[in-house]
Amino acid sequence: DLDVLARQGVVAKVHGGAVPVVEASTHEPGFEAKSVLEPSAKDEIARAAAALVAPGSAVALSGGTTTYALARHLVDVPELTVVTNSVRVADVFHEARPAGSGGEARSGAPTVVLTGGVRTPSDALVGPVADRAIRSLHFDLLFLGAHGLSAEAGLSTPNLAEAETNRCLMRSARRVVVVADHTKWGTVGLSSFAGLDEVDTWVTDRGLGADLRAEVLEHVPGLVVAGEEQA
Repeated sequence: DLDVLARQGVVAKVHGGAVPVVEASTHEPGFEAKSVLEPSAKDEIARAAAALVAPGSAVALSGGTTTYALARHLVDVPELTVVTNSVRVADVFHEARPAGSGGEARSGAPTVVLTGGVRTPSDALVGPVADRAIRSLHFDLLFLGAHGLSAEAGLSTPNLAEAETNRCLMRSARRVVVVADHTKWGTVGLSSFAGLDEVDTWVTDRGLGADLRAEVLEHVPGLVVAGEEQA
């Protein structure tokens, strides 16, 4: 059994047994690989996050599989302006156009701005082109995916260029909402791009235990646990 797990990369064999393989801080999984992780939690988070969006507002969605899930819940919110550096998120809104419309947007459909930039393995657009576009805009609300969150490292990503693009997104937003499942807590990527005190709200799932919730609330003003009654 250990030989099978070792070949799959789940454990490393050592004398007398095996130890878990620790993911390198530079490892950046592709979109498809991440999309199969915690799918039900991501959908619950997306539903809770969508409830924060008012019709007619300007919102930004970063790259990520949770923001992708959120986009599917925002397509029917009227008069939105959506700015994104995610190819996948932009595709959600494009594909939501009614069939046979000839490509024109339906009345009240979101206006979508795709930043441009260099594509990452997770299908986010980053780099100077994306950063320049984002700096010229201002959002009511930013929904930010995260590779990792921790009390010590804050928000982090394995991609250096994505770290700078995320900083630009945060600076252009009036309110910052992180959408990330409980498995992201304690994960640290190569580059930190913000402290937890720069986040207004973290929307997560019920897998985050009571002790960890208390720790998070020492650093983040707002914590929304999807699927639970909010005080």
